[in-house]
Amino acid sequence: MNELSQVKDYLQALQNRIVAELEQLDGKRSFQRDAWERPGGGGGLSCVLSDGAVFEQAGVGFSHVFGDELPPSATKVRPELAGHSFQAIGVSLVIHPRNPYVPTSHANFRYFIGGDADDESLTWWFGGGFDLTPYYAFAEDVVHWHEVAKRACDPFGEDLYARYKAWCDEYFFLKHRNETRGIGGLFFDDVNEPGFDRSFEFLQSVGDSFMSAYGPIVRKRKNHRYGDRQREFQLYRRGRYVEFNLIYDRGTLFGLQSGGRTESILMSLPPRVRWEYDWQPEPGSAEAKLYNDYLQPHDWLAICSNETDA
Repeated sequence: MNELSQVKDYLQALQNRIVAELEQLDGKRSFQRDAWERPGGGGGLSCVLSDGAVFEQAGVGFSHVFGDELPPSATKVRPELAGHSFQAIGVSLVIHPRNPYVPTSHANFRYFIGGDADDESLTWWFGGGFDLTPYYAFAEDVVHWHEVAKRACDPFGEDLYARYKAWCDEYFFLKHRNETRGIGGLFFDDVNEPGFDRSFEFLQSVGDSFMSAYGPIVRKRKNHRYGDRQREFQLYRRGRYVEFNLIYDRGTLFGLQSGGRTESILMSLPPRVRWEYDWQPEPGSAEAKLYNDYLQPHDWLAICSNETDA
């Protein structure tokens, strides 16, 4: 089995596993599955759950696309690949829960081949990660999330968690708001230095750990009581998610520029969201706590572990 087939088989199986676990967590709805083809080459399978008991919307998409020329979003940091062919395989998911006490989460796992096989431009790399966007944050959930992320990285290098955690904080930062999208997680790209086998093992370690990180938080918070105030705050904060995805997100830009299926690309957006002019949280409120304590980069394992021990 060649390298491309190995990655494709793993990512398709990962999509199926995550879909099955999310359906079990929701207990009400099943995913709608839409196979699609890209006119320029390739296609994918989009799985979307809507109006569930736990998940207002959850999308888990697999894609394998290829073409004769890389889109601008992919060559911005690799100008030497401009005009060359490419293949991209990935699983991308975004989960928007119904209960404001359950965080939104995003994950992406991808393999990219750029350049032409008959010259020296051919290169490949892995990328991906996962991040968490709470509306009402709990220190113990933040600790759990980052502990799972660290365990996924540790077998591959003592410095990887700190490096990819910092990259996540930097990438998922809304510069125009001067705040992070949430409490972070892992973000990595250009992973190929250890060689294919070790790099692929790392991708699998992170991919296999996603539901171990997210599932327990969902189970713990999905029945938390909430009212109109919490729901309105959730919808307002979802606006930040939309802003990031449409302004900064590389995956969204790559999908649109490469002629991907628009419905599959934009399934990451929440089904309901609101904006309010110059809204500010009430001082001392639970909403203010999110702004004051959780929307800037921190060493969460040190800070939140001390808080949960107090």
